[in-house]
Amino acid sequence: MSKRVAIQGHYGSFHEQAAQMFYITRCGFVPEIIECPNFASLYEAIGEGRADAAVMAIENTISGGLIPNFELLRDHSQKVKGEVYLAIHQNLMALPGQKLEDIREVRTHYMAINQTRKYFETVCPWINLVESEDTAKSAIDIARDGLKEIGAVGSVMAAEQNGLEILAPEIETYRDNFTRFLILDDSLTIPENEINKASLCFTLPHKPGSLAHILAIMSFYEINLTRIQSLPIPGRKWQYFFYVDIKFEEYGRYRQTLDAIRPLLEDIRILGEYVAAL
Repeated sequence: MSKRVAIQGHYGSFHEQAAQMFYITRCGFVPEIIECPNFASLYEAIGEGRADAAVMAIENTISGGLIPNFELLRDHSQKVKGEVYLAIHQNLMALPGQKLEDIREVRTHYMAINQTRKYFETVCPWINLVESEDTAKSAIDIARDGLKEIGAVGSVMAAEQNGLEILAPEIETYRDNFTRFLILDDSLTIPENEINKASLCFTLPHKPGSLAHILAIMSFYEINLTRIQSLPIPGRKWQYFFYVDIKFEEYGRYRQTLDAIRPLLEDIRILGEYVAAL
């Protein structure tokens, strides 16, 4: 068995690693990867039948939330059916035989630059950092075009797939660097007794204490709020969508919570119910 899974980026990217981690561990097979240029195109790939599912980054422990992706979750019908927390290790790579002192330019995604800037400033300040569309794509370009004196920053997978040598491993500034990925796969069926996490989006009446009231009810039902993100509602001044991730011990208790808060909300959407990543 296999499944076509859309990712943002290219082979060897952290998105591919997340897809492999989830489907090998949870489903027991290696997914077929469908490359997509941006996050919106993940949904296009599913809608057009080119992919069966998608993996999408939603937040990073260093860079925070990917705000446009919260809006994509709200605007589309695909449900969140799982999540992956992936440790992000950035590696400096180049063509075989190159040495660190040979490298004059490094091409990588802006987030990888942000996560490794201290290394380049302190260890090899002569290297010019250039933003590119994708970490793995930079590695692909170097290998395909035989680019000397140019390096890339990305995953070990990207180096291995493209025959590049790692000149400096794990050069990220913060070792506790994780990205959370969501699994968008409506074909997955999860037994209720295994579900212990949910992602919700709701709007509140524009009056004092409305959010505090909702949070108090969640606390009463022993619901653990693990993330809250607010985004403005277009056309409605000073009113917001609230995106929340919640964890719970009992599915029935969670459903009771929803019944208790619905009358206090203007609108609510369940974006997904799933098993929390360890």
